[in-house]
Amino acid sequence: MSLSELEIFIPSACGGRGSCGACKVRVLSDVGPHLPTELPYMSKNEIDQNIRLSCQIKLKKNIEIEIPDELFNIRRYQGTVERIRNVTHDIKEVYIRLDEPDAIEFSSGQYVQLIVPPYGKVKESTQRAYSMSSRPSDRNHVELLVRLVPGGIVTTYVHTLLKEGQQIAMTGPFGEFGVRETGATMICVAGGSGMAPFKSILYDMIEKGKKDRDIWYFFGARTRKDLFYLDELEEMAKKWDRFHFVAALSEPQPEDDWKGESGLITAVLEKYLSGVIDGEAPKEGYLCGSPGMLDACIAVMKKFNMPPEKIYYDKFA
Repeated sequence: MSLSELEIFIPSACGGRGSCGACKVRVLSDVGPHLPTELPYMSKNEIDQNIRLSCQIKLKKNIEIEIPDELFNIRRYQGTVERIRNVTHDIKEVYIRLDEPDAIEFSSGQYVQLIVPPYGKVKESTQRAYSMSSRPSDRNHVELLVRLVPGGIVTTYVHTLLKEGQQIAMTGPFGEFGVRETGATMICVAGGSGMAPFKSILYDMIEKGKKDRDIWYFFGARTRKDLFYLDELEEMAKKWDRFHFVAALSEPQPEDDWKGESGLITAVLEKYLSGVIDGEAPKEGYLCGSPGMLDACIAVMKKFNMPPEKIYYDKFA
């Protein structure tokens, strides 16, 4: 019997491919040495405690494991797709009404694992992690931003087969990508569907009246067709004095008639950290995007003396 059949759900942002490092459990039985696929995600202390990636361990007998208490609060949700909307040429906004009223309780920045059934040549159900873009105050719905990844099992299903009125399942909430209550200047960077947690975070802060700290939100895209929610974010910046939204295009086209920042989002981030944002103010980094973008942004933040332990992200590989 699997843990999920016992309604114990382990986070797995990559869907079991061993590329996110999220499914850590402490193994109390002998299952052999750490595998090369596990070691990049383990600290020396975790290795000493026999922390393992559960998706990488093939079992031939029963074993004893220890998991964090908070995972016992994770549950499976069933819902009906109420709305699907194209926000760009390759990102869909999926709005799901949960079957059970007031069912979900989560913090802005957390994610769920969307479960899709077998289809075509896919012979078993598959799940992938998606940050929630909905507001925590709405306990009846979950909103997700799903970007089409060529060859992606779940994204292909969402973009080609999922219909309004259809039932869909998910587990969650997972993750600790939430705002730290410190008052430090928030340096936020996202690209593509990495918009999702920031949409949730920003509207949650507005609803709770937490508008007393400086926020710089950098959003990177290739061309204008890759930008979305632009109007509402610019309107938010007009009404929220301490919120600053900076969109940048890395490959603006002539037809874009783009007047904003151009270049890689890391270059734009460096420009603002070096000459626009108060260099003396304490800062925290909040990132959501591809692993490559995260690594590049972290390097820039470290260059400007932002401590690594003050840079927060969920790396969905």
